[in-house]
Amino acid sequence: MRTTVHDVASAAGVSVSTVSRALTGGRVSPATREAVLQAAERLGYRPNRAAQGLITGRTGNLGLIVPDLRNPFFADVAKGVTARARSVNCGVFISDTDEDVAAELEAIATLGRNTDGVLLCSPRAGDAELLEVADPETTVLVHRRVPGMLSVVADIADGTRQAIGHLRALGHRCIAFVAGPEDSWAGQQRLSALAGITAGDDTEILRVGSVAPTFQGGVLAGDLVLAGPATAVLAYNDLVAMGLLHRLAARGVAVPQRMSVVGYDDISMAMMSHPPLTTVTVPKGRAGVAALELLLRRIGGADGSGRPAGSAREPEITLATSLAVRDSSGVAPA
Repeated sequence: MRTTVHDVASAAGVSVSTVSRALTGGRVSPATREAVLQAAERLGYRPNRAAQGLITGRTGNLGLIVPDLRNPFFADVAKGVTARARSVNCGVFISDTDEDVAAELEAIATLGRNTDGVLLCSPRAGDAELLEVADPETTVLVHRRVPGMLSVVADIADGTRQAIGHLRALGHRCIAFVAGPEDSWAGQQRLSALAGITAGDDTEILRVGSVAPTFQGGVLAGDLVLAGPATAVLAYNDLVAMGLLHRLAARGVAVPQRMSVVGYDDISMAMMSHPPLTTVTVPKGRAGVAALELLLRRIGGADGSGRPAGSAREPEITLATSLAVRDSSGVAPA
């Protein structure tokens, strides 16, 4: 026989109305919400979202928009979002826009109409376009900052400082930076950080290209790096860095003896590259979780905090970065 809301209420020792509030993001204590969720899980209860929607005016679903799911960075963000969403009985629709601004704007409009809120990860659209299409009340940005919108970002400037400081400590004074897409906010933040870091010291930063944020983009950048005087390179991301490692090996350039390589993001494959990649660690999964909880607080969902609906007022959450030092960076050649 099918489990009903009355069965869950009896098992949790609460009223039917309390079960309804707990499962639809209403105001109940974290302990009560947890008791209801455990009872529902134990009994195999699955609420009818269509019926809930008629009561609450919500779909019980959220949207997540990413530029490229083939990039493990965005896959890790998505895993953080979906795992946390399951714990609060939310569905997640994921849209992969393939680095296309028009597709991104269409996805924002579509998911904005058909879900309770949208998480927008590393959007490529400009600020004005985002503000025109996205609803600031029901949208949270991940790894992007736009005035007037909620966001979760990594401390890009500090991560960049750590990477350059590490290379300087190894004796490198001419460092190439392989830049990513021109419309990448994170890439522009790194360029700004680099300008501030090297002002007034003897370190020269050489910008190399504007490549696709992919393995192949790094392969193509390899020859450009080798054509210059740099003894070390900071890549836009780990995929680009691994493409660089591949091209350097093909050209017979020993890493790190002749060229040091540092990536950005610390995706799972970074430890499996040859040699293992030194990289800036960005808390990808935690960023997804933090963004989801921020969105749920804004729209009045159940984030487990016990805060009342609509109480999210922090405009930005900044997550710390760190440097994972591995074998791809070494002392500058004499």
